Amino acid sequence: MSARAAVAVVASVLLAGTAQAAPAKYARHADAAAQLKKAGVTWTSSGNCSNRDQGTCTSFTKINKATVSGIIAFKKASRCKVVVTAGSEKGHSPGTYSHWNGYKVDVSTRYSCTNNHITRTFKKAGKRSDGATLYKSPAGNIYAREGNHWDITYYNSKA
Repeated sequence: MSARAAVAVVASVLLAGTAQAAPAKYARHADAAAQLKKAGVTWTSSGNCSNRDQGTCTSFTKINKATVSGIIAFKKASRCKVVVTAGSEKGHSPGTYSHWNGYKVDVSTRYSCTNNHITRTFKKAGKRSDGATLYKSPAGNIYAREGNHWDITYYNSKA
């Protein structure tokens, strides 16, 4: 075995047990909100606030940068009005790929353009345990229809 091959084997053994790096996040609501605003993505809050610790607020504090990029990519691809109704605030289901951990946003179903883009562009992917119909984008992100909003999980920064 050559020296280069030996180094490659050792490196692959060492990296095999290495955990993936945590996703990059926006530390402040205002920083993520500025990116969304610049892209034409709007948001609303039933509590008229952005406090991450209040469930009636819509917060982008500690949201993944890939989630923000993902919803911006969705806006550009769909050319629809996109209104975020929930971000990284408390009050949602727990889990690794949760709102609290920055992987999810909720988007209003009020606009038929948004609904049509998801249901006509993305592949139907069954139903979630709560009965929500799932759609999977070509990028692998999941769009779940939950009554008056789409619960979207962004695993990457694409639509």
